[in-house]
Formats: sequence, structure tokens, C-alpha cells
Amino acid sequence: MANEAISLKGHKDGYEIVLRSAAKFSDIEHELKQLLDQLYKDNSKFDADQVDFKIQTGNRLLSADEKKKIEDIFANYPLFSIHRIKSDVILKDDAAAIIEKNMIHVNADIIRNGQVKTIDGDVLFMGTIHEGGILQATGNVYLLGKTEGIVSAGFPDNNSAVIVGDVTHAQQVRIADLVTIFDDEVQPDESKPVVFVNDLHKLAYLRMDELKKLRPKIYAKFGGF
Repeated sequence: MANEAISLKGHKDGYEIVLRSAAKFSDIEHELKQLLDQLYKDNSKFDADQVDFKIQTGNRLLSADEKKKIEDIFANYPLFSIHRIKSDVILKDDAAAIIEKNMIHVNADIIRNGQVKTIDGDVLFMGTIHEGGILQATGNVYLLGKTEGIVSAGFPDNNSAVIVGDVTHAQQVRIADLVTIFDDEVQPDESKPVVFVNDLHKLAYLRMDELKKLRPKIYAKFGGF
């Protein structure tokens, strides 16, 4: 019926309850109770000790209070449980955060001794990092500027991040929780300007022409170098 607030769909892997986006939440509550009452009385059709339901909200975003009310309804039926609640939309702030995280930011700041510059996502850095300065990004770091300080990619725990560029004058490179300190005994290899975390969970280095094989998604994001 066109006026129904919810509908039940059966799948090979379980059941799905679809909430009509335009329906009043009070109608959804009422019809959900009726549906679960009917199914619970006819529980002989279920051959499992526990029956999971997926809740699909479509273009409706449930508030925390509304989710709690749905969970409370299900709590009255020990045989039934909610596998997950899924929506086709997200909040504007959440969408903005996702976009921000996946952007490649261009930055040309001067980071001086004692300063920390933090970027959410990837960064194409064209500025200067002085000794004692720190550039850190949650994603990848691509260096085109002058680097004499500390470069940190994948902050704080993204092991798949890489640092690409000239780090021959850097004090340190960091990816996630791994650090290499450059000194008289440990020096970066100019011929391998890609820093990454290898299978042994150690910082390692690659030639630029090996990066595409290591992280093909990077090239998709840039559209090729």
C-alpha cells in the first residue's frame, strides 16, 4: 500500500525492514510494533534461535533518539535483533569531513622550529620546513618544497600512507608510529624518494617508478603523474 510507513523484504541472507522516507516516525513505530507482533506470533516459520533484521532508512536520517526507540521496540521480542541500520544519506558535516579527508591539499607554508602543521588528508607541500618544524598529514605527503625538519605521513595510525619527494635534508621521516632519524650513520637514498611501510612493518624506500605498483590508487586520485 502507498500509505504504508514500513515494508518487509525477505532475502536469502535474512530480512530487511524498509522505512518510508516521508512517513511520520510515529507511524513507523506503530507499524513496526504491529509487524513484529505478527511475525513473533507466527515464529514457527523461523528455524533459527535468533533472527536478524536489517533496517533500511533510505533518504531518512534517524536521530539517536529515534534509533533508541526502534531498538527498544525490538527488545520486546527476544527472537529478533537488529543486524544494522543503514541510510542512503549522511549528515552534511560528515560528508564535508569525508571530502576533506580525501582531498589533496596544496600547502606552501613556512614551518619554523617548534611549529607543527597538521593536514587532514593528503598534502602537496610546496613550502619550507625548517629544522625543528613538523609537517604531519593523516594521508600521503608529496614534497616539492624545502625540507629540513620532520615529515610525518599517516598520522597517527595510517600505515598505508607514503612520503614522496626529497627528504635528503630532513631530520626525520615518520609514517604512522614508525620513525627514521637521519644522522651521520643513517642517510636517505636519493635514488629512492618514496618512503613507505613494508610487510615487516618497517620504513622502507622505493624508486618513483615503483610507486604505481605499490599504491595504484594514488595514480587514480591524481589522474596520473
